[in-house]
Amino acid sequence: MEWLSLILLIPYIYLLLKIYFSLRKIRPFTPDNVSNIFVSVIVACRNEERNLPSLLSCLAAQDYNQGHFELIVVDDNSNDATWQTADSFTGIKNLKVIRNKGTGKKKAIKTGVEECSGELVVTTDADCRPAKRWLTTIASFYSGNKPSLIIGPVELKGSGGFLQRFQELEFLSLQGVTAGTAAAGNPVMCNGANLAFTREAFHKHSGNIHEEKVSGDDVFLLHGIKEGKGNIKWLESLEAVVTTGTMDTRDSFFRQRARWISKAGSYSDNYTQVLAIVTFVTILLLVALLIAGIFNPVFLLVFITALILKSVPDYLILSNTAGRYGKRSLMKWFAPSQIFYILYVLVTVPLALFKGNRWE
Repeated sequence: MEWLSLILLIPYIYLLLKIYFSLRKIRPFTPDNVSNIFVSVIVACRNEERNLPSLLSCLAAQDYNQGHFELIVVDDNSNDATWQTADSFTGIKNLKVIRNKGTGKKKAIKTGVEECSGELVVTTDADCRPAKRWLTTIASFYSGNKPSLIIGPVELKGSGGFLQRFQELEFLSLQGVTAGTAAAGNPVMCNGANLAFTREAFHKHSGNIHEEKVSGDDVFLLHGIKEGKGNIKWLESLEAVVTTGTMDTRDSFFRQRARWISKAGSYSDNYTQVLAIVTFVTILLLVALLIAGIFNPVFLLVFITALILKSVPDYLILSNTAGRYGKRSLMKWFAPSQIFYILYVLVTVPLALFKGNRWE
């Protein structure tokens, strides 16, 4: 009778295997034409005087014609030298530094879009580092495909320690799900650190991005465009990668992930809801089996079996994604990360419920 609980794993295994097989069909994009479309890059930031100089230098070093893009830095009520740092930078021809017309990143993005001139809008964050051919690759992909929204790859890099390795692996899994669902024509998530969309699509589909939530400017826009039958594409290219860093401390990591999870209750996309519920039920099953195993050794054996079954599609997606990013060495952390993931979910879900919708 105890083994019947494993039936609950079937939806998780089925959905993730579907994502894996979609991942296997992805092929890298290579720019084959020189695009001259005018691109507006928007960076919404708050208290980022330390990170901005590196980002600005990366954008100044883009091999895309500086006459064909503008950078709009939207200062979201900073109380440090963010404004002065951006305003004094001279390496970018078309640079605008403006104040947020409201409060929060969503208002800042809206403020930037209202001020921009480009047909295509590209967003990134102050703590990100885009590759040299980032804009060239995005513009070329847009010119050849004309999507409403382009989901770009984001890479997480950390220095030493299990927490950093876990963050990289967990983020790789998110990138795998992002790419796989988009490749299957049913995208569920994206990342504002590397996102491109048309100005027309933003004005048409950004009406319900839940400004009451501190997170989700990217995913809610994606869901709006998806609901409106817009064309959404994943951009598979190492030259389009944007790199950002891991969280330095355990507390900051859990708070960040809690913010991410806190918006899940406002998702209107059915497939996204199903994936979230199936994943949470799978984790709860593992926790229940582990606790029951303390009192009955049979349940402990069922727990080990369930963990192995769950790990199969997880491993396939992670191995594929790590290979595409050249990070196969991270897979040695896979087994301990699977155990830690249970604790991670148990901590972040309560945090999301009580503290997720605020910055600390």
